[in-house]
Amino acid sequence: MTAPKKILLLDTGNEWGGGTNSMIELLKRLDRQRFAVTCCFYKDYRRGQDGRLLSEELAAIGIPLVILPTSGQPLWAKLAKELARGALAWSSRLKRAAVRAIEMRWRVQPRAAALRQLLVDGGFDLLYMNNQPASNLEGYLAGERAGVPVVQHCRIEPTLHADDVALINRVAASVICVSQGVADVLAAGKVQPRRLRVVHNAIDVQAALPPIVDFPRSGRPLIGTVGQLTARKGIPHLLQALAGLRHEGVVADCVILGEGPQKTELEAISERLGLGGQVHFVGFQAQPLAWVQAMDVCVLCSSKEGLPRVVLEAMLAGKPVVGSDVTGTRELIVHEETGLLYAFGDISALTAAVRRLLADAPLRARMGANGRARVADGFSIEAYVAGVTAVLDEALA
Repeated sequence: MTAPKKILLLDTGNEWGGGTNSMIELLKRLDRQRFAVTCCFYKDYRRGQDGRLLSEELAAIGIPLVILPTSGQPLWAKLAKELARGALAWSSRLKRAAVRAIEMRWRVQPRAAALRQLLVDGGFDLLYMNNQPASNLEGYLAGERAGVPVVQHCRIEPTLHADDVALINRVAASVICVSQGVADVLAAGKVQPRRLRVVHNAIDVQAALPPIVDFPRSGRPLIGTVGQLTARKGIPHLLQALAGLRHEGVVADCVILGEGPQKTELEAISERLGLGGQVHFVGFQAQPLAWVQAMDVCVLCSSKEGLPRVVLEAMLAGKPVVGSDVTGTRELIVHEETGLLYAFGDISALTAAVRRLLADAPLRARMGANGRARVADGFSIEAYVAGVTAVLDEALA
């Protein structure tokens, strides 16, 4: 029997998110006779505040983890960036280039050297990166210097720099895109189309749904959203829509699942809008599906996505989704069939969409049923694993 190919999976993230969940689901199902995966992270973070550590989650499925030590930004780099921003304030292009050069010197290049050594010492056959190109530059450099093929899994609409694109086109065997929209953005940014492979995010449609959360209901309809509490998720827009509905006499409760740097700000906005009795910040939840099942309407207000797992979960749970019409989300929600799309930032349109669904239980039921059928038909975990496996096989050939 041929020995399995050794793969180093690099993830530079700092907290648990949808990409981490998708990675875990993939690792559970990859053929161990063909692929021997070792994960490399910079931080052994927890699954929420009270959940298991990443190392514990990976150990439970038999995947080894290497934590690559990293150092904080040195004073010289901080001062150099401040000087560059001041001296080059007249040119945003030159300012970005100078800051990038400083980042490359103090952070990216040393990490690339450490990763290269890890690849060589471990005898790895392939480097597989779980994020997006801009956050994996050290991996591209390490793979190139170690002489091993590199596969990028791009899980969100990427931010591209011309130098990043040149590096991708020089090094990447393939870039796995979680949606056609992500592939289109990369292609528009001049990433060579021959390197792009669309493998949609997925969910296990055969797994039993968890019990519905025992959340005290007020008798009012329940709206919810799931995600990291960051500006990208657009949660202030949801709060403004709730306030608008309240002004019209439509009062709904709202649960917000997730943790993040915007939490304090969001709580303050909720209080300022008079929503204190309606909005419940319930933190990170290891079983978001238990909460999604309790919702009447699931809402996602993001400015950009890849292929959002929360929408897949809502569809699986038979819930209609109101989503901003952005990359990824628009590939999941079929407008007027499985949910409603609105232009990102259009609070009036968001309010109208939520109002319409809250007022029409048969419409919610029909859209929810359509969504469940759609996710079962087109976004199965089996197709996801098969797609990634095919890309890995091609890169290792």
